[in-house]
Amino acid sequence: MARLERQITVVAVVLPFAGFLAAIWLLWGGAVTGLDLAILAVMYVLVGFGVTIGFHRLLTHRSFEAKPWLRGLLAILGSMSVQGAVIHWVADHRKHHTFTDEEGDPHSPHTNDAQGWRGVLSGLWHSHMGWLFDGERSSARRFAPDLRKDPMMRKIDSLFPVWALLGLAIPFVAGFALSGGSLFAGLTAFVWAGLVRVFLLHHATWSVNSICHMFGDRPFVTDDESRNNWAVALVSLGEGWHHTHHAFPTSARHGLQRLQFDPSYALIRLFERAGWAWDVKSPGPAQIEAKRQQPAATVDAPTQPDEQPAEERVLVGAGDRP
Repeated sequence: MARLERQITVVAVVLPFAGFLAAIWLLWGGAVTGLDLAILAVMYVLVGFGVTIGFHRLLTHRSFEAKPWLRGLLAILGSMSVQGAVIHWVADHRKHHTFTDEEGDPHSPHTNDAQGWRGVLSGLWHSHMGWLFDGERSSARRFAPDLRKDPMMRKIDSLFPVWALLGLAIPFVAGFALSGGSLFAGLTAFVWAGLVRVFLLHHATWSVNSICHMFGDRPFVTDDESRNNWAVALVSLGEGWHHTHHAFPTSARHGLQRLQFDPSYALIRLFERAGWAWDVKSPGPAQIEAKRQQPAATVDAPTQPDEQPAEERVLVGAGDRP
């Protein structure tokens, strides 16, 4: 089973990369249209929200509650990203929060023994995509027991290949139909909004694991090396405020400051106004100030030990209780 999963991972990584190379050739030859780019943009945003809102903020951290149809739709859209079936994606991310930047973290850039620039490059490679080939899958039984008990999530998880193929078929059908029946338009839309979109979303998500644990700001006190990175936030629909997320893991809002780009949270608020989502969690001003980095003279002041085990804190943030 582990060998099969690794083979699937290789295909899921290599095929979109091949599509990206083909797209560069098409771009050089002028074989790209406004329709291709429009379908790419729509698919990138929809599937990206499936990952950021569905896989991450809803299913992994339960930062809000949602109607069953919305949970299912977001899980299906997230599956179209070809980043793995929903239950294992959630298990991997919860394990990351349980062992952040320590032994056991599936994709930390700080757990290798190499020194100097070799250590930096080795850490970046491992955290960005190397872990997909080297590491073992996280235990869904341990890290995602709630989703394993959910019949709808189990069904969506089991149909992962269907959703992945659907995410590639939709661009072809859209390009074919919107061009008036041009097979060539369908094929170029398949390349751009299918394969290239998967490639771009892969690296946007993986950049949160790699770049946002090495480069950026740390305004809050956390026991890890997470960082806020505005550039990653732009391409990942708000996930680049990763340090803030580690400070407040159950918050549906990652960009806490007014100018911090977080369209995922904005869409969650729209869901809330429509009555499709509720119990949207976000830290209050007092919680935010309590977590801020203090001046050097007081940083080392003794703190009270956590009252909850690490695995529980993945789902329940500082100041929150079930």
